[in-house]
Amino acid sequence: VQLVESGGGLVQSGGSLRLSCAASGITLAHYAIGWFRQAPGKVREGVSCISSGDGNSWYSDSVKGRFTISKDNAKNIMYLEMTNLKPEDTAVYYCTTERGVALCRPDEYDHWGQGIQVTVSS
Repeated sequence: VQLVESGGGLVQSGGSLRLSCAASGITLAHYAIGWFRQAPGKVREGVSCISSGDGNSWYSDSVKGRFTISKDNAKNIMYLEMTNLKPEDTAVYYCTTERGVALCRPDEYDHWGQGIQVTVSS
């Protein structure tokens, strides 16, 4: 399984970015997906996930209403659309996927991308 993120970078506060994560070796249609982030000195936290069972989406309170998670099963790519970005969104963002996951917790997932930096300037 290989996950490759793209789309990160530097953006001003209030701006937008779209992260992509291309998957190979698995079929995302059958898997839960998630985006996590880790800021310097902090633990990895869940940003948004789609469970593999009912397909429901979950968002952390800090990004609810600003971020949107999705996946294109035909292209085998997952996305995180981020709008109205804030300096506190600055972190390394990781995509992840796993079969049979219902919770958006890092210990539930085994397959991870390499991470991509998102920096929001004030």
